[in-house]
Amino acid sequence: MRLLLLSNSTTDQGYLVHAADWLRDFLGEEVQRVLFVPFAAVTFSFDDYATKVSEAFEPLGYAVDSIHQMPDTARAVREAQAIAVGGGNTFRLLSRLYRLGLLDLIRKRVRDGLPYMGWSAGANLACPTIRTTNDMPIIQPPSFDALDLIPFQINPHYTDAHPPGHKGETRADRLREFIELNPEMPVLGMPEGTALRVEDDHLDRLGAHALRLFQHGEDIREVADTDLSALLAAA
Repeated sequence: MRLLLLSNSTTDQGYLVHAADWLRDFLGEEVQRVLFVPFAAVTFSFDDYATKVSEAFEPLGYAVDSIHQMPDTARAVREAQAIAVGGGNTFRLLSRLYRLGLLDLIRKRVRDGLPYMGWSAGANLACPTIRTTNDMPIIQPPSFDALDLIPFQINPHYTDAHPPGHKGETRADRLREFIELNPEMPVLGMPEGTALRVEDDHLDRLGAHALRLFQHGEDIREVADTDLSALLAAA
């Protein structure tokens, strides 16, 4: 199984620019076309989203086909060389995939070796559930169960920030609540500019920043190691 899971798509450098080398190295020369899933978009059109992603991937040498433009979405997944799932609202993304009946098919293809890339909501989708997304539940999917490609949860865009005067819960507070009620499920907080790469039973951290590991009954741990394969083996 091959996964590339990004915390974010946009930095001061531009759209996916910070991840260009990761994407090129991950896809290699075997892939010519990438199937894009734009279903997390809410306030902009799927067409606009597909154009934006195409403009990011084409300089790297990859053409992009958006699944929303395909007359047979299941066939598009079955014939894809690689799949990329964009960010936006995770609840909208999961709801649309359930409605189209694509979740099981994508899971099977990725488990059989189809390269999977996801950023933000697309990274959440690779988890057992979407319950550690940052997004508001603006639509109710049939279930919070997601692709279950990795045995832990991700929190993209993770920040330790606590603005002066803010009396609400911090991100860490919210994730502590999750592991309190789900003690068997670790969570990795992924700051901006970080990513995870899975190659079968090997898991690597990418990017300059350490991650935050939340586990029940333990203090939050800063994770700066490159090799995080133990998180896969612990499943």
